[in-house]
Amino acid sequence: MAGHAVIVADDHPLFRSALRGAVEQALPDAQVTEADSAQAVQAAVRMVPDADLCTLDLRMPGAYGFSTLAFLRGNHPSLPVVIVSAVTDPSVIRRAETLGAVGYIPKSAPPQVIAQSIQRVLAGDTAFPDTGANPTLSPAETADQALAERIASLTPQQFRVLTLLADGLLNKQIAYEMNVTEATIKAHVTAILRKLKVSNRTAAVIAARKLDVDDTEAGLDGAQPQMTAP
Repeated sequence: MAGHAVIVADDHPLFRSALRGAVEQALPDAQVTEADSAQAVQAAVRMVPDADLCTLDLRMPGAYGFSTLAFLRGNHPSLPVVIVSAVTDPSVIRRAETLGAVGYIPKSAPPQVIAQSIQRVLAGDTAFPDTGANPTLSPAETADQALAERIASLTPQQFRVLTLLADGLLNKQIAYEMNVTEATIKAHVTAILRKLKVSNRTAAVIAARKLDVDDTEAGLDGAQPQMTAP
């Protein structure tokens, strides 16, 4: 499997380097593009529009849990996304599958296991740990799907505005961050409210954060990664 293009997204430099090593172990001739934030992921998929795979951390700057996964599924539906996270809660793994990921790899997995999972996904299979979950979607999972579909309808610019809103920035501050006029931001906010089917920016922020992984689910997600570079 030579010549594959892979995007590795994680905000831990050491783990990102180790994950890159695992990718290169699975695909010796892979071209790897790294990203350390949700915004960097957007830039990476623009730079490598024909990428074969994206490995995605759940918690990075500008990302709220599964929000970046939802964005990628909507704007780049042909790009397979594998979640690589320290979170091992079965409900989180199930959410990842429900929201369109093709695999879920714990950060504690040895490099060879990560490499094998990547090979399985690129062969057209999925790579999820066995959680023993009920295959029937719960009402909460159905609601998750509906919200993810609405977030997936946002343009890249609207998605960034939404994440900056969720970070607590005002329109003027967002305009400065994005180097556009405040009127442009107001237009984006209006479109976001319409697409998310909410009436105000507070409700939009609440909607975005519903795709986050809470502290109970996250467990040791903030812990240092356990995988070492091969």
